Amino acid sequence: MKGDELEITDETSDIVDDEPLITSTSTQPLPSSNHKSKKKKNKKGKEKHTSNKEEDTIDAILQSLEIKANSSTEKAAVNAKTENTKFQLNSVKEPTSSILLVDPKFLRPETELRRIFGFDVVKSFESNNSSGNSRQIRGGRRRTHNPRKTVLVSPSDNWPRWDGSLSVELLETKDGKNFYKYVHSSSYSQAQRAFDAAKTLHDLNGIASVLMYHPYHIESLLTIADVHKFSGEHQSSADLISRCLFALECAWHPMFSPLLGNCQLKYKHDTNKLLFTVLFSYMQNMERRGCHRSALEVCKLLLSLDSDDPVGAMFCIDYFAIRSQEYLWLERFSEEYQNDNSLWLFPNLSYSLAICRFYLEHEPGSSSETASEDREKATSADLMKQALMLHPLVLKKIVAKAPLKDPAWTTILKHSFFGSAQAGGPSLEHLINIYVEVNYIVWRLPDLQTLLRDAAQLVVETLDHNGREAKDWACMRKEAFSSERNEYSHLSIPDFSSSVPTIPPEEVRNFMVDPQMAHALPNGDNGGIPDDIAANIPLEVADRNPIAVFLESLLPWNDFGSGQGDHHVDEGGEE
Repeated sequence: MKGDELEITDETSDIVDDEPLITSTSTQPLPSSNHKSKKKKNKKGKEKHTSNKEEDTIDAILQSLEIKANSSTEKAAVNAKTENTKFQLNSVKEPTSSILLVDPKFLRPETELRRIFGFDVVKSFESNNSSGNSRQIRGGRRRTHNPRKTVLVSPSDNWPRWDGSLSVELLETKDGKNFYKYVHSSSYSQAQRAFDAAKTLHDLNGIASVLMYHPYHIESLLTIADVHKFSGEHQSSADLISRCLFALECAWHPMFSPLLGNCQLKYKHDTNKLLFTVLFSYMQNMERRGCHRSALEVCKLLLSLDSDDPVGAMFCIDYFAIRSQEYLWLERFSEEYQNDNSLWLFPNLSYSLAICRFYLEHEPGSSSETASEDREKATSADLMKQALMLHPLVLKKIVAKAPLKDPAWTTILKHSFFGSAQAGGPSLEHLINIYVEVNYIVWRLPDLQTLLRDAAQLVVETLDHNGREAKDWACMRKEAFSSERNEYSHLSIPDFSSSVPTIPPEEVRNFMVDPQMAHALPNGDNGGIPDDIAANIPLEVADRNPIAVFLESLLPWNDFGSGQGDHHVDEGGEE
């Protein structure tokens, strides 16, 4: 409660700071002016009393007319702002579900951390962290300006001022939704060219120099953030990701209100792709901090911006809902999202809905009002049995990944239905691998292990009596995922992992174009380096760690020159 009260106070102070003109109209300069004039009149002689009184009266009348004019102008501005807000609210033509509306109350991780750990603990951590960041500023000077207020992140005082290098323009309005696209300024395009040149040469110093002159170049910030992440400096990486999000939000169009659900920012536009990349990384950072409710709100935002789900928010939204105990919301989502009740066919939702029903059954006085009648009648055991029949391969992978060490699993996995389970298609197998990578930790809870084990034993008993039921579920699985190609190959499984590989800090600059960093770089599959350029850039090997050179040589885009160059180095070594 303390954290919530603090948020309300901060928002109130922001409103006062943003409206200085309205506050000034509440004062009354006219009586103050009269009071001063009376003091002056008392000091003057009686001979000039009448003339001064007439002059003061004229001045007072003119001043009152000016104040009335100013106040009317300010009232007109306030009314225009109010009408604009009303227009935005009325322009939202969402279905009755409004299932993806983002709640700003839970959007910021600071609020959730205060609720979990208490206000004093979070404040102490933030003060220590801010003092540490201020010491890292080049030149040792601490910026004292107050950054502009934003919705998604809380900007730090030591961040540079927003340079206005990005903007968002309105493309069209269709079916009650506004479609937008990011636009680069000439200075941002210049920074992009400098970044591409440094990236081609694997020059981290060059990318750092780009940030010195263009502190809000998104791809440079993402690259340095990945360097910090692979070095184990997760706080520095998260701070750079937040800076990216701050810059992207500062560029928003005045009518761009994504929290209301009426804004579309399609991924097909190249300039829009970075927002999805940054939001996904920001969501992963919040998950690592334990802010699952905040991560859920960002996940909803990703789905609302582009229903094609280019970054796979659909396949981790159930995890965040379960970890934040939003069981009823997940049931509503499975029924109401895009008016399609077939979402339970996905492996993540089929198992997660059974988990939600299990927890709702054990909450006294709770019931699902928004679920369908069939879903209300189904128990958690029935839903878990259905999930196992539909996706039996999940069980074998969960037992190995969690891991589950109950001796009963050995007997269950010996059954032909689970022991020889196959995904049935590349798309489904990819989704199963993503689900296991994201949700395996949930199955370490003893209650859920019991639920899964009992349902698996029930499946074995059912199939021993009637084996035809397995064929029916296999046909349903084949029909739902009939494609012979992997339709989700653009989703990298390591991106959904909570674990981050680390590289020694002294070697991390040699891996600037790491495969896991390729999503942050445009152009091509080889880390964004054109083939004709990469083939002609030999890398130096003199005076370098031989182990690092060997590991770097395994990367397909690196070139260490011809054999003559190697022979020249050997000769130098012999000399």
